[in-house]
Amino acid sequence: MPILPITLLVITHNEAANIARCLDSVPFAAEKVVVDSGSDDDTVAIACAHGARVVHQDWLGFGAQRNFATTQATHPWILVLDADEYLSPELAAELAARLPAVIAGDAAVGILRRRTLYMGAPMRWYRPMVGERLARLYHHERARWSEARVHESLRWDGRAESFTAPFEHLHNPTLPHKQLKVLRYAELKCRDWLERGRPARVWMAPLVYIASFAKEALSRLALLDGWRGLVVAHTAATYAVYKRIRYYEMVRNPDSVEQARAVLQRHGLDR
Repeated sequence: MPILPITLLVITHNEAANIARCLDSVPFAAEKVVVDSGSDDDTVAIACAHGARVVHQDWLGFGAQRNFATTQATHPWILVLDADEYLSPELAAELAARLPAVIAGDAAVGILRRRTLYMGAPMRWYRPMVGERLARLYHHERARWSEARVHESLRWDGRAESFTAPFEHLHNPTLPHKQLKVLRYAELKCRDWLERGRPARVWMAPLVYIASFAKEALSRLALLDGWRGLVVAHTAATYAVYKRIRYYEMVRNPDSVEQARAVLQRHGLDR
C-alpha cells in the first residue's frame, strides 16, 4: 500500500489494549501522532513500538485536546481515530486509492461510516451503530473542532467527500465501562451547561426518559436488535436523565462541583 502525505491523530489515556490495532489499521499514513494525557499503563510504549510519535498534553477537554493534536500534525490532511476504533481492510484500501485525488482537490473534509460492535457482535439495525456518518478526515486549514468539553464536533467550510466502506468501533467492552464513561461525560456536559447558565429543569426528567427511550428504540430501530437494542435504548435514556439530575444538583449545591471533581480524579475519570 503506498505511503500518503497524511497524519493519523489519536488522543489517548490508558489505551494499551487498543492502540496497536488502531495504529496498524492505517498503513498508508506517512505520520502517526498519539497525543497522550498521562497514561500510567503501556500505552506510550506500545504506540512508539507501532510507529507513532507520542506527544504529552495534560487533558484540555475533548474539543480542545483534538485542536491541540491538530497543531502537532506535519501534513495538512489529517485522519482522526479514537483508540478503540480502527479501519476495516476495505476502508483502508478505499482511502489509499482515493486519497491522492482528495489531497490534490479542494475538499474540506471526508465523511466516513462507523460500524459498532456491542456486547461482542456488530449491531444490525440500530442506526447510530450501523452506519453513523462522521467527519474524521479533514484539511487542517479548512476545519476545526468545537471547543466543547465532550461531544465535540468538526466544523468546516467547503465541500465534503464521502467514503463507502466502514471503520470499526469497539464500543465499551462491558457495561461497567459504559457506566464509568457515562459518569465522566455527564460531568463534563453539566460543567458546560453551568458555564452557560442553563436553567435546571429537573421536572423534565421523566419525560426525557420516555422521549429518549422511544427515540432510540423506535426511530433509531434499536428494538430490531433485540435485547441488546433494548439495553442500548435504556442506557441512552438513563444517561439523558442522569445529566439533568446531576446538573440540578450542581445548581442547587455548587459545592458538589469540586466534591465530585475530587472523587472522579481519584478514580482517573476527571482529566
